[in-house]
Amino acid sequence: MDLVVVALVGLVGGLVTGISPCILPVLPVVLLSAGAQGARTGPSRAAPVRATTATPVRGAAAGVGVLEQPALLTRGGAPTEPPRASGARPYLVVAGLVTAFSLATLTGTVVLNALGLPGDTLRWAGIAVLVVMGLGLLVPRFEQVIERPFARLAPRRAPGKDRGAFVLGLGLGAVYVPCAGPVLAAVTVAGATGRVDASTVVLTVGFAIGAALPLLVLALAGRRATERLAFLRTHQRRVRAVGGAVMLALAAALTFNLTDGLQRALPGWADSLQQRLAADERVTQQLDLGGVVTAENEGLSRCTQGATALEDCGPAPELRGIDTWLQTPDGADLTMADLRGKVVLLDFWAYSCINCQRSVPHVEAWWQAYRDAGLVVVGVHTPEYAFERETDNVVDGARRLGITYPVAQDNSYATWSAYRNRYWPASYLVDADGQVRHVHQGEGGYDVTEDLVRELLQDADPGVALPPRTQVDDRTPDGAQITPETFLSVGKRTNVAGEYVEGEHTYTAPTDQPADTVALDGTWTTDYQGATAGDDAALRLRFSASEVRTVVGGEGTVTAVVRDASGAVVDEVEHEISGSPRSYRLLARPDLTTGTVELRATPGVQVFSFTFG
Repeated sequence: MDLVVVALVGLVGGLVTGISPCILPVLPVVLLSAGAQGARTGPSRAAPVRATTATPVRGAAAGVGVLEQPALLTRGGAPTEPPRASGARPYLVVAGLVTAFSLATLTGTVVLNALGLPGDTLRWAGIAVLVVMGLGLLVPRFEQVIERPFARLAPRRAPGKDRGAFVLGLGLGAVYVPCAGPVLAAVTVAGATGRVDASTVVLTVGFAIGAALPLLVLALAGRRATERLAFLRTHQRRVRAVGGAVMLALAAALTFNLTDGLQRALPGWADSLQQRLAADERVTQQLDLGGVVTAENEGLSRCTQGATALEDCGPAPELRGIDTWLQTPDGADLTMADLRGKVVLLDFWAYSCINCQRSVPHVEAWWQAYRDAGLVVVGVHTPEYAFERETDNVVDGARRLGITYPVAQDNSYATWSAYRNRYWPASYLVDADGQVRHVHQGEGGYDVTEDLVRELLQDADPGVALPPRTQVDDRTPDGAQITPETFLSVGKRTNVAGEYVEGEHTYTAPTDQPADTVALDGTWTTDYQGATAGDDAALRLRFSASEVRTVVGGEGTVTAVVRDASGAVVDEVEHEISGSPRSYRLLARPDLTTGTVELRATPGVQVFSFTFG
């Protein structure tokens, strides 16, 4: 892989994560400890006053924070300048976060296994750092004790309150849990399986820097506000106390997993960007997210991500490399061979994954509703982080999420790799004959998945009495409702409703077309590049976006009528097509629009894909 491209992919993936709700648990600590406490308050910022006590104050005593007011202190009878931040504190905290996150992700699993330590050791170490630093901010005498090692190590000419900032960043990095995404998936899989090379290191560091940049910007903004606002500048003792209290509160929230509920409740404004990254072929090629293709799983290439109809995707790979089975009948191991005759839903998840936490209620509802009708649900728990490898943690996570179906611990990523998975959450639907019939990666699409579950149950037992459909609120963030990129090529067609066959075929578009899909009508010839128009070629695209574009090539004309949800025409466009394939705009509006594009193409025009914004 081109290391420059890999670095850019990692940086972009990290930036998308850095603006997501997953940063909120560490944000107050960064603002207060890296920002407000990093304010430069020496004589250059405020007039000095004499110390109010005759007790000498040693340079190390002011380590992590600042005095309530700048003062002229004494050391050995000689007046000295008060300790003040060098301006580096925000950078040191963020640098520590990047370092800890990168090392923990790449080598944490291997190192902990080699030392025989529990998988959550690093997480508890990070929480301990937060507790110690928080107490230091609240209790000055304790602060002096914990800063003595830094005072001995630091150059005597560089007293100040930056000591300990990097260590605080290390603690934050150990407990920082970014939202799931394609870049994080690639890094995690590489670190967990030991397949770490130069490109993996570059990808990880790029991701960590990208995720930390928004935090650095906010920390610098907090420092600037403290320097400019007189109240904050003259009440640093109170700011320090608040910072300490916030650190202790975060440590308690992480200990009892209270941060998960906050993240689930907030809108995932970056989720749609994560999905675009996951769907981008150039990104997936750079990240090698498709897994190793074998004779056992090559049929999965025929599965269309998020298809609305059942497909034939080959035999289901075996559940292999499972460390521990939880909540199975009589504690027995499960195999795909033993489950033949049942409809099986494999749900790849991780208990700290916020996206998974929003999807699990739907999976649990299907298990409760349809297990007596022949459905078996297996939650394949593949850890994103080292602490998720601990069985006790998985048991507790399943309990908190209300999971009662069988859970398989896939710590070695063996089953994940066998299914060529690339996302948390992801579901694979297997029929009673052991064939994979549907794949959905990411949140959403619950109505379609349930429809297909019901269809497979009826195929397996035509006389089965199915219960009413489940009623679970879809908490998929609105941002994720923008229609994903849609392809018309044989190899990677996505979101195609109705018929679709390779080669020349005359289509009839379905009258009942699901949202976020495209349906062909008239004569089209499909291949591994796209769909070439024949006689009376048309297509209908149902979308939700503010901008719609299509990549078209060949020679001819494309006309499109765009209607809103009420059926009213909102735009009509016509493009003369010639030369190399390129992107043409079909719709551009200031607000999100849900509607339909009715496109017609003259013979010879080749349609490749649709993109949305």
